[in-house]
Amino acid sequence: MLTDKQILRIPGPTPIPPSVQRAMAQPMIGHRGQSTSDMIRDIRPRLKRVFGTTQEVIILTGSGTAGLEAAVVNTVEPGEEVLVLVTGAFGERFSKICQSYSIQTHIFEVEWGLAVDPEAVKKFLLEHPEITVVFSTFCETSTGVLNPIKELAAAVKEVSTALIVVDGVSCVAGTETEMDNWGIDVVVTGSQKAFMLPAGLSFIAASERAWKKIEANPQPRFYLDLKKHRDNLLIDTTPFTPALSIMFGLQQVLQLLEEEGLDQVYKRHRLMKDMTRAAFGALDIPLLTLDKDASPTVTAAKPTDFDAEKFRKVMKEEFALEVAGGQGPLAKKIFRIGHMGYCSPADMLQAIAAIEIGLVKVGKKIELGKGVAAAQHVYLTEGEKTK
Repeated sequence: MLTDKQILRIPGPTPIPPSVQRAMAQPMIGHRGQSTSDMIRDIRPRLKRVFGTTQEVIILTGSGTAGLEAAVVNTVEPGEEVLVLVTGAFGERFSKICQSYSIQTHIFEVEWGLAVDPEAVKKFLLEHPEITVVFSTFCETSTGVLNPIKELAAAVKEVSTALIVVDGVSCVAGTETEMDNWGIDVVVTGSQKAFMLPAGLSFIAASERAWKKIEANPQPRFYLDLKKHRDNLLIDTTPFTPALSIMFGLQQVLQLLEEEGLDQVYKRHRLMKDMTRAAFGALDIPLLTLDKDASPTVTAAKPTDFDAEKFRKVMKEEFALEVAGGQGPLAKKIFRIGHMGYCSPADMLQAIAAIEIGLVKVGKKIELGKGVAAAQHVYLTEGEKTK
């Protein structure tokens, strides 16, 4: 095996395009100089298009979790009650953040592997009219579920004035996100997933309605104060030292997304999802999520006739191909395939072919080539070829 070969098929961090790597290798510049301001001025409108918003998208130096915490501490006032929709490990993270600030937190838990039902959430809100913020994940990375955020936002607005805050860390830039049109108040994402960058940046956008509450919120905060970040962003700077090398890369990522076209980016992700799910179906590997709930960025499989951890180990040792395991109650029970960001249908055909050999190695009886053929058929019949 090539010792420096690494094939990442996990749901983050994801592979980084060569042009982005080159951009991040640029010589360092002063973060208070004109060159940095010029770069921020170029990035601002381009980020808005990815979020589907006319609002400013704040660039926060920190991981996705920093963005989630910023969303909580800026939108929730002392003494308020919130609702967290938990469909997996990252919904749980939202609840833990809220509880760490001693916020009265209602938890609406859904069986892991299923999507949230907007009508059920609406009923819960009618029973708890005191709730002021609803927190949800868009793609639940731990299960591969894509929650129906558009429908959820509409349902919440029918019965409540609560803000709608969405964790989009593992799908923004990989699936359609129309923050303004869908009526979402806050969207958070991170750099290391569909944005094809290293971890280290989180991006946050807030609606006009959310900004009114953020501005009036007496909750103490310093580094995570979104008002500071927004006010500085409006003059093309940052309140604190930014991760400039990753921002160099971000500028190039936005260029790549524009060159491909966002619609085509989203089609590519859906195509890879369909190819992966078809392959697993052909290989008789049960999937954790229903087709209608499946994320275009990550697929979770729950094998019944082989050991998921042994399979992951074989894939790593034989092919330097890394797939993710399960989290929480799904630990050692599932494995997850990431197909987002710098990933193409050809990459998925490579991964599926290797996966078939890994299955044989762990003792699963399959017909070699069956999964690849199913994925090839999807590619040909869907007609969504990438360039």
